[in-house]
Amino acid sequence: MAQQQFLHQRPIQNPFSNPFSSSSLANSSISNRPISLLSRNGLLLLLALLVLLGVFVPWAGSPLFPFPNGLSSSSSSQSKWRDYSLAQAAKFAAKNGTVIVCAVSYPYLPFLNNWLISVSRQKHQDKVLVIAEDYATLYKVNEKWPGHAVLIPPALDSKTPQNYGSQGFFKFTSRRPQHLLQILELGYNAMYNDVDMVWLQDPFTYLEGSHDVYFTDDGTEIKPLNHSHDLPNGRLNICSCTIFLRPTNGSKLLIKKWIDELRVGSRANKGNDQPGFNRALRKTANQVDVYLLPQEAFPTGGLYFKNRRWVKETKGKHVIIHNNYIKGFNNKMRRFHQFGLWLVDDHALESPLGKLE
Repeated sequence: MAQQQFLHQRPIQNPFSNPFSSSSLANSSISNRPISLLSRNGLLLLLALLVLLGVFVPWAGSPLFPFPNGLSSSSSSQSKWRDYSLAQAAKFAAKNGTVIVCAVSYPYLPFLNNWLISVSRQKHQDKVLVIAEDYATLYKVNEKWPGHAVLIPPALDSKTPQNYGSQGFFKFTSRRPQHLLQILELGYNAMYNDVDMVWLQDPFTYLEGSHDVYFTDDGTEIKPLNHSHDLPNGRLNICSCTIFLRPTNGSKLLIKKWIDELRVGSRANKGNDQPGFNRALRKTANQVDVYLLPQEAFPTGGLYFKNRRWVKETKGKHVIIHNNYIKGFNNKMRRFHQFGLWLVDDHALESPLGKLE
């Protein structure tokens, strides 16, 4: 009897009924006292509020919904960069029709940062386009410097640095002419650099005339200061690590021939792309307008780091220093330290990437 009286006094509310109906509001205690969030009515109100917000607040960009479409913000950002095309990246980075291109794998990010400091000192960093050879590099660079890195599939292994002459090194460098040809086809000038370099002056002031291709000699034999800028006679040893190309038919012809020469494989090319580049230069010599940059401004590492007398005699003329003629990540870093060219330790904030953790 007591139980029947209790049920009569407090009707049971249907859990599937509309909590905002007039009957529900009349029978509830909403009008009499504050609702606890832990009570049934409080929880129902909170749920209804969230539903309303879900309808009227746009999901994208709302701080209440940091994981749009079920993805974390980090995953969403990474997905965006995975879909970022070379055409988009080149358009973003190009200034006055020119992009400065480098190709980097994750172990060499410290060298990228070192090179970027020197490029920034010459006020050309905004033109830089980093071709990431792995997703770790793509995500890290674009996290620090959005839009300046792109990956052209397939991605390579990002775990270990590849030493000069190895199969991995050839696989890495043999992609270089393909990247450059795509940029030329898009209509841009391309300045290519390896990242084991340091700029001491502005190299663009040395691009005299309107030639198709500009490059440097990788030989250690000392040339006269007024040496010829034509393609040298005899056996060529032109460096494929500093190249400036205009989007001309001549440049495209050279790059296509370079790609063809690399198809013979790693052994014939001695584990890198440079022999193929030199064969392509010789085979297209009468069809491409080329310009050999001055040795005193663009010395090879075999000359700059090993001939102190020459360095002293040409002091003030050096523009880009290339840390080649030495193998190994640690050996390159050590030599830059010894010659005062390792800038990252004291000047990381001058790089667009800042300090890399």
